[in-house]
Order: sequence, then structure tokens, then C-alpha cells
Amino acid sequence: MIWTNKRYRTKLFGWILLFFVVSKGQAQPAPPLTRIPFLHVTGGVIIIQAQLAPHEDTLQFIFDTGSSGISLDSATASYLGCKPTHDGLLIRGIAGVREVAQLRQQTLTIGDLKTDSLDFYINDYSVLTSIYGVRIDGVIGYAMLSRYIVSIDYEKQFMEWYAPGPFLYPKKGLLLQPQINRLPTYPFTIQELQTKNYPLLIDIGAGLNVLFSERFAQEAGVLDRTRKSWITSGEGIGGQIELRLTILRSLRIGPYRFKKIPVTIFEDRFNVTNYPQWAGLIGNDLLRRFNIVFNYPEGEIHLRPNRFYFDDFDYAYIGMELYLIDGSISIGFIANGSPAQLAGLQEGDEIVAINKIVSGKLDTYKTELAHASKKVAVIYKRNGKIDSAIVKPIRIR
Repeated sequence: MIWTNKRYRTKLFGWILLFFVVSKGQAQPAPPLTRIPFLHVTGGVIIIQAQLAPHEDTLQFIFDTGSSGISLDSATASYLGCKPTHDGLLIRGIAGVREVAQLRQQTLTIGDLKTDSLDFYINDYSVLTSIYGVRIDGVIGYAMLSRYIVSIDYEKQFMEWYAPGPFLYPKKGLLLQPQINRLPTYPFTIQELQTKNYPLLIDIGAGLNVLFSERFAQEAGVLDRTRKSWITSGEGIGGQIELRLTILRSLRIGPYRFKKIPVTIFEDRFNVTNYPQWAGLIGNDLLRRFNIVFNYPEGEIHLRPNRFYFDDFDYAYIGMELYLIDGSISIGFIANGSPAQLAGLQEGDEIVAINKIVSGKLDTYKTELAHASKKVAVIYKRNGKIDSAIVKPIRIR
């Protein structure tokens, strides 16, 4: 079109200039590189699917901000015919230090996103398969997070991956600028400490609320010494460890405050909590109450409360842990003096039903136990014989 009227021509140029200025000042983010669903298991842990080139097998990975790399299960590596090398790499976990092999320069596909030049370390994740009741083929951490922006929607249970660059965060919420040295940490406000903020590792791969080391809890005076604690167990690199469960009076994340939070304490013999630089970690049972954007390239994390924000914490204590072992769900740990032990249950008992639920699904049974407010009816098999027990949960509040 040819403009002959000077007044209209000037107005048109003005609109073009205005559009250019607005567009330049408000750069629109690129669409996601891929959008994928995820599985949400007990404690809020996220499991996503991916493929390791050139294999077409669908693998299942825990998405974990508490992992400084990326890893593959040793049995999965063997099944795929991978040939890792031993370079003396050591990894550290809550239960020990272990040397692991590596699988270098690999390509991983997540949905429509293909990422190359990844160095996997090889670890035995059979215990994670037993804990969550689904096959765990590996763990995705910093090696992938450092390259992309990842948005997690816990309400709709999907995840979006974006290329680094301009990103339009939701209008409401809180933008954190954590310290990210392969692992993200941020200073949270703990009421018991009043004037002191301690950095906590933001670890969505941990299926708990908050975890402290015994040393930090004692030296910082972070817990009420008169409050009773209960014994439970956990699994990490190196094996099973004993944990102590109690209550933290208050934790604040910016304007968001949580009261009477179940907190886990453990003897950190290998200093995985990096004390005194860190106080411990905040896990996904608390973080799942926000939809989260992890923007490692810009050193930012955005939190926006979702519909799980006001969910009650799980205060029921039974004192036993269930595992998927050889296709059956069995009791793998019972604390001395716990309601489970007092009811006559033993390690190795095979669970047949809980409260008339005969699903045979580990996550369903764990959820039933975690939210128990009344007596729990457990039907189990021991030495080939079926029996039952009534367990009376304790409220740790």
C-alpha cells in the first residue's frame, strides 16, 4: 500500500516505532522445547521418562535438584549393553562415600528435547525402586538443569523445558536468587533462630519436608529439646540409616510461612549437608506446595503457591517402612517401641492389605499409612500364613 497523506504516514511510523520499543522492552519468551507429564510418588518425588541414545527403551529418572550431575542405574546400564569406564570418581551420600564408573558423551531425549555430551555416573538404584515401587533407571540433576529453564506444574503434573533466555514468570509468587554451585541453596528463616537465617539445599529429590544434621540441630538450638522425637529410617548412598522425626515450630520462605513442620534429623557422619555452610535441606514434600520454575542459567528460582499449599502435613507415626521386594510389598524396617512393633509386626512380613485396600501398590499403601488418624488394620503373610494386626498410630504433633 502506498501512503500519500503525510498525516497518516506520520501516524503509521509512530505506531511502528511504539511497537518496536514495546517489543524490545518486553521480549517474549520462546515456546517450550518440550512439555512432558510426570509421575508424582510418595513424598512428592518426581519421576520422568526419557530415552538414552541409541536405545529405544523408555527409562524412568528421578528429577533431582539435589544431584550435582546425572546418573544411570548399574542394572539398566548392563541391560542396555553400556560400557562405562572407571576413573576414580567418588560420590557422597547420607550413608557413605562410593567410587562409581562413568559413561561419557551420551545423548538423552526427554519428550522432544535431545541433549548430547552428557557424562553419566553409574550407581545401584535398586533400593530406590524398592522404596518407590516403580523402576528407577537413573537420576537427572545439575548436568541437565544447568542447560535449560524448567517449569514444574504440580497441579496438572506436567513439566516444561525452555532454552535459556528471556522468561516471563507468573505475576504472583516469589523470585529467589539462590546460590547455585551445582546445587541450589537459599537462606530460609527459621523461627527458633529468630535473627539468623541459614542456607538450606533446595532438594526436590528428597521425599521429606526438612532435614537437619544432629550437629546443626544441637549447636544452633533449632529444636525444642523438651519435645519428643520418633525413630524412622532412610536410604541413601551407602545403605540404610536411622533417622529421628520431630517438629520444627516455623519456617518462612519470603512471605510464605509454615507452622509445625515435620523435620527429620540424622547423624551426618559424611557431612552431606555441608555444615556449617548449610543448615540442611528442604525437600519436595514441602516444595510441592508451589509450582516452581528453575532457571539455573540466570541463577533464579520462582515459587508460586498452588492448590496443595494449604495441605496438612503428615503427622501420623507408625514406625515402619514398606519396600517392594521381588514383586511383593514387605516391611523392611520397624523401629523399636513403635506402634508397628507393639502391634506384633516384624521385618519381612509381606503386606496383603491395609484398611481393606488390596491394591498391591506400594504408593497407595504408603499414602494410607501417612494419613492415618485412627487404627490401621494390616493383613500380612508370615512364613506362608495369613494373619492380621491392628496398629494405633501416634500423632507426632
